[in-house]
Amino acid sequence: MEKKKIDPKVLAIATSWLEGNYDSQTKAAVKDMIDNNPDELTDSFYRNLEFGTGGLRGIIGAGTNRMNKYTVGMATQGLANYIKKAMPGEKEYRAAIAFDNRLKSDYFAQITADVLSANGFKVFLFDELRPTPELSFAVRYLKCHTGVMITASHNPKEYNGYKAYWNDGAQMVPPHDKNVIAEVEKIKIEDVKFKGVKKNIELIGDEIDEAYLSEIDKLSLSPVSNKRQAELKIVYTPLHGAGVKLVPAALKRYGFENVFRVNKQDINDPTFPTLHSPNPEEAAALEMALDKARKVDADLVLATDPDADRVGVAIKDLNDNFILLNGNQTAAIITYYLLTLWNKKGKLTGNEFIVKTIVTSELICDIAKKYKVECYDVLTGFKWIAEIIRNYEGKKTFIGGGEESYGFMIGDFVRDKDAVATCVMMAEISAWATNLGKTLFELLIDIYYEFGFYKENLISITKKGKAGAEEIQKMMENFRNNPPKEINKSNVMMIKDYLAGKAKDLVNNTESEIKLPSSNVLQFFTTDGTKISMRPSGTEPKIKFYFGVKGILKNKNNYEELNKQLEEKIENVIKALKLRD
Repeated sequence: MEKKKIDPKVLAIATSWLEGNYDSQTKAAVKDMIDNNPDELTDSFYRNLEFGTGGLRGIIGAGTNRMNKYTVGMATQGLANYIKKAMPGEKEYRAAIAFDNRLKSDYFAQITADVLSANGFKVFLFDELRPTPELSFAVRYLKCHTGVMITASHNPKEYNGYKAYWNDGAQMVPPHDKNVIAEVEKIKIEDVKFKGVKKNIELIGDEIDEAYLSEIDKLSLSPVSNKRQAELKIVYTPLHGAGVKLVPAALKRYGFENVFRVNKQDINDPTFPTLHSPNPEEAAALEMALDKARKVDADLVLATDPDADRVGVAIKDLNDNFILLNGNQTAAIITYYLLTLWNKKGKLTGNEFIVKTIVTSELICDIAKKYKVECYDVLTGFKWIAEIIRNYEGKKTFIGGGEESYGFMIGDFVRDKDAVATCVMMAEISAWATNLGKTLFELLIDIYYEFGFYKENLISITKKGKAGAEEIQKMMENFRNNPPKEINKSNVMMIKDYLAGKAKDLVNNTESEIKLPSSNVLQFFTTDGTKISMRPSGTEPKIKFYFGVKGILKNKNNYEELNKQLEEKIENVIKALKLRD
């Protein structure tokens, strides 16, 4: 068989690794690819692994397009350089570093610590795996200038990643996100200071755990309910990840002792042996937890992803069968509970706010309206929620915020998705509802009865390669230039184009400015309450369509019937937009 030719440019870059200042193991891996695996070589070296607005994410291995000592080192050197430029003249620069259970997470964390310490930073390195929200908390608690979380979140096992944080504990927003990218792109391997300074690195752990959990303790709004319902049966799984220690500890501090563990998934294993994918958004990830829940007749099932920033929730329906809540439903339940209890306790002064992302259910804002609490829309990503909090710090009080992708944040001591706090809050809400003689599912029906039955769905369309990316681009251009006048027999009344920064009111024939950063997102709103959002990926040939429809639940007994009608309505909307093959 004829040996496959390698692109000369790719081969030249790979060869430079054989000749450069790289370790022998890396050189051996590169040589093996050159000799035996040209396809793998091409994928490993055809580009540099991008330091995007959230940091790095890629497959672990040798090469410029892989997560390894050298790509992590270059990213860290660029980050260190930028921090010093952006915050000049500091007596001491400080950084916090945490990592999850993934392959080489602890190793990449140590590389990050070494490079930062060699650049004169005081580095606080967690002694073992910790959740992302605790890293966000630690940045603020330890008055750090930056932080790094080593995680690939819920991606497949062959991936790892690197999330960079600003001094407020949030991932970076403009101008810092673009500026740090520019700084990283300047770095050559010989610029990286790999030799760590031990005296500059301090291991941290228990103290931060206690401080973080103490803040979560303060979120409780009905400790009496927790005490009365202490026997509530909860099944919890960390999906082999970083929630294993703190979620059970937080539940216990709230008074919930009856927590059943999925023992096989308590084991920190980077291969995720019991899972196809460690993503709590997928039903399959909760199979073992649901099996356990049926055996023990649990009231609530909780599953956190590897870095414990997202949480999947399962509850019993009216027929005593477990159903999985989507991210919108979890966010609605939490928002309803927070605002109801804040109001009951007299904590609402008219100066509070909540935040959701533009693709998240409008039900969140409808609940806020009842309590005269401001509801802000932001672009997708918790860094934008954090930015709103930062802008109003000392002026307005943030209660909570979330997005449809299974992330929620309560209070402002963390500035990223927090599955630890969300888990204990869902347990508390379950106890509160039980104390009122209701299940969580009945509480959800109550919300739909009062505010309208909102139903959501998401489809993701992936195309292949460059041609696929162009096809998606044309799809967006077509929707922009030739927007539908009606969708599923309902007139389009509003079009929001976040790329152009314009909102067109088609009923009144007016146009207004969208006061958010430019983003390639398009939304259609129809007269019957339907909301369609489309958002292409910036890094791969993929586009997501978010669908939201609304019905009126006149009788709580008609839940099942209306649910089916709304499911059919979403399907009809998808067909009307010709998104099904």
